[in-house]
Amino acid sequence: MIIREGSYVLLFHTPRKKWLVKVAVAKKMHTHLGVIDLSNVIGMEYGSVIQSTEGKTIYLIQPTNYDFIMKSERKTQIIYPKDLGFIVARTGLENGSKVLEIGTGSGALTTFMASIVKPNGHIYTFDINPDFMAVAKRNLQKAGVIEFVTPSQYDPHLGIGIKNADVAIVDLGDPWTVIPQVYESLKNSGSFVAICPTFNQLEKTAIELRKDSFVDVESVEIIIRTLEAREGMTRPSSRMIAHTTYLIFGRKVSN
Repeated sequence: MIIREGSYVLLFHTPRKKWLVKVAVAKKMHTHLGVIDLSNVIGMEYGSVIQSTEGKTIYLIQPTNYDFIMKSERKTQIIYPKDLGFIVARTGLENGSKVLEIGTGSGALTTFMASIVKPNGHIYTFDINPDFMAVAKRNLQKAGVIEFVTPSQYDPHLGIGIKNADVAIVDLGDPWTVIPQVYESLKNSGSFVAICPTFNQLEKTAIELRKDSFVDVESVEIIIRTLEAREGMTRPSSRMIAHTTYLIFGRKVSN
């Protein structure tokens, strides 16, 4: 695929030295590896190689949703890919799913879900913070999925006008407080998941879920360990993302 003006490209040197940029004429990236002239990449193919002014090798990689999420603008903690994948598997999220999200934050989870449910599904996302919502909209536009999302700056505690959602995802400091509203918005057997950074949040949410006719309630923590695979020196990485959040799931049943 050809890189054009306005395209996004991942400038990759090493796993710890990479930049997600929008290509434009006369645009230059000033880095500790030297200057990278983005005018020169217009018309090249993704996967090509260029050199910085310091002679460093830079690979032109077509960005994935992972790259957009990890390089997203943020004012809040994002949901990491290791948790995103399990959320999709556990909730049955798929093309055509109707999703309610409470707590848009920076829109990383919204971006990932929109890439899964498109082109026939839709995300309805709510956040009361105007700054968070503005950032989320920019990230969704950058990732090219804004058309599959309806963002609303609104307090869902006041009631949600969404019905028959397949999946509801809550990312608030007090997720148990919106479970009654979520229950009314989900279809029967619809999937619920909440993002809970602490045990206290997890426990309160579990108690409320069981009170409000949710079954199959399960709480998990996903931990991933990176390995450095090199000839004769393969070992676990000395750096890792360990605890990010706890996840709690449930399924709606009739009262």
